[in-house]
Parts: sequence; C-alpha cells; structure tokens
Amino acid sequence: MFKRLLFLLFLLVPLEIFAQSSNLGLPGLSLNFGKGLDLVDTIEVLLLFTVLTMAPAILILCTCFTRIVVVLSFMRQAIGTQNLPPNQLIIGLSMFLSLFIMQPTGKEIYDKAIVPYMNKSINTTQALTSIELSFRKFMSKQVRKADIALFYDITNKPAPNTIKDVPIHFLIPAFIISELKTAFQIGFLLYIPFLILDMVIASVLMAMGMMMLPPVVVSLPFKLLLFVLVDGWRLITGSILRSFN
Repeated sequence: MFKRLLFLLFLLVPLEIFAQSSNLGLPGLSLNFGKGLDLVDTIEVLLLFTVLTMAPAILILCTCFTRIVVVLSFMRQAIGTQNLPPNQLIIGLSMFLSLFIMQPTGKEIYDKAIVPYMNKSINTTQALTSIELSFRKFMSKQVRKADIALFYDITNKPAPNTIKDVPIHFLIPAFIISELKTAFQIGFLLYIPFLILDMVIASVLMAMGMMMLPPVVVSLPFKLLLFVLVDGWRLITGSILRSFN
C-alpha cells in the first residue's frame, strides 16, 4: 500500500510542475447530484428500477410458467430418462408455451400500459397499476378460493365479497399454491400409465426368474415406445394449454 502511494506521488508531482510551467490546466471533473430534478420523479425512477429487478420472479410466479415447467419435469421423471430432455430444453419450451398462453394478457399490457406510458399520456404509477390489473385478471381465473381463504384465516381478516377486493400480496401466493396443486394433479395422472407398465415388467421378470435384473432398465424402451406411439408430446402440450381455458 505504501509503495502504491509513493508511485502516485511521483506520478502526480511532475504533472503539476508541468502544468504550472506551461500555464496549462489539468482537466477537471464536476458532479451533479440531481440538481434541477424533482424528488418525486427520482423516486418514480427508483421504483421503476426496483420493479425491473423483480421482473424475473414476476414472469415465473405470476404467469402460467410455474404449472408448465412442473408438469414437464414430472413427465421426464415418469418416463425415467433422467436428464432427457435437458433442463434448458424444458425451460425453453415452458417459456414459449407461456408466451402463447399469456399473449392476450401481454397484448393488454402493451396497449393499456406500455404504449400510453411511452406516449407520456400516463405516469409511472398509472402504468404499474395497469400492469397489475392485467396480471390480476389472469390470476383471478386460475386461483382457488380455498387458497385465498387460507391467508385470510392466518391473518384473521374478514374475507372480501369479490376477488377484485383481494390484495395483490394475498392473491400472488394463493395463485402460486393453486398452480402447484394443479401441476401435481396433472403429474399424478401422467405417472399412472408408466407405473402400470413398470409393474407389468417387474411381474414378468419375477415370473421368468430374472429377479437380479432391474425392471427400470427393461421398462425404459417400452416406455419410450408407448410415449412415441401415442404422440405423447402433443397430448401433454394440448392438455396443458386446455387446462388454462
């Protein structure tokens, strides 16, 4: 640390002597800490950046992405292919399916929030309120009343008459719980045919005296064959899309 200070000292002293001898001034630096700006505008910009940092969590938890990615993960485990399809492919497919399902909501946000905000016809607060209403409309169609009632029972607050009166910090966790429950229900139904196939293969192997051979190794090709014959990806994708209607 001391050697660095000496180095800076020997570097700056000749520059100062040169500036004094040649009557030249070194370039200066001036800082402006928000002079001329309104404090309200500064707070609005700060809130906007805060919302942007939470955008990944909003896109994952407040849309249909949660249900889709959980169902596809269940499908991979039910087949027993371990890392096939890979996580990147499952997440990518879930994202594009989410874009397809959320397209009406996205169009509503673009028309009622983004375009007016870019045209400066509404302020930041009004734009965020419009975005919240659009997401609330989608979540209200998928959330279960029992999940909303859970948070009112915990907080001992009276339940509202309509779902429009539910605060957003009650609606979002209730929506996440509802999505997880629906995804696990779909995953249970996906497991049944492959579980039956595993039981049949295990019974055949025991009847043949091949108890040392793992049934999973033998049943995997039959699972893949069954999945291809019934066009499994089309059926799963169609079931996921119809579950949001």
